[in-house]
Amino acid sequence: MSASDSPQVAERRQAVVIAGHSGDRALVEIGLTDEQPSVRESALGALDRLGVLTAPTLEVFTTDIDVRVRRRVAELGAKFLSFDLLPLLSDDEPLVVEMAAWSCGEHEVVTQAVLDKLIELTTTHSEPLVREASVAALGAIGNELGLDAIIAACGDKPAIRRRAVLALAPFD
Repeated sequence: MSASDSPQVAERRQAVVIAGHSGDRALVEIGLTDEQPSVRESALGALDRLGVLTAPTLEVFTTDIDVRVRRRVAELGAKFLSFDLLPLLSDDEPLVVEMAAWSCGEHEVVTQAVLDKLIELTTTHSEPLVREASVAALGAIGNELGLDAIIAACGDKPAIRRRAVLALAPFD
């Protein structure tokens, strides 16, 4: 339950979660249109649990007003190689960008535009968590074009330096 959920919202959210475990797709799909973000977020996870989540469904929620929903979309986007993570890498919320960067690393093969954005995030983003996730993604992707950004990250804050050193592993 989200800290801001009323008892009624918590009840709807719980019903969606249970529906995801019991196979009630219709109830899960109703949850996608709920006015409360915690219910929509749970409905996306429930669709995934049911095995019926699709990239087009995720795309609908990339512009959701709530950061939790967009972050969940970024997380679930890791499962779909066809899902374009670029809009989420440009999100105003660092937690969404961080999760989108992680998902890019799970994809391992990305478009040139996504690779360019990860390089930019690694070298210029103001949020250390975003830089750390981006450099890790560049290492997982292993494209030579990201090498300069990974090397530059070796001079960043300690957590980012550690990720950068690990990200160098594919580049023997």
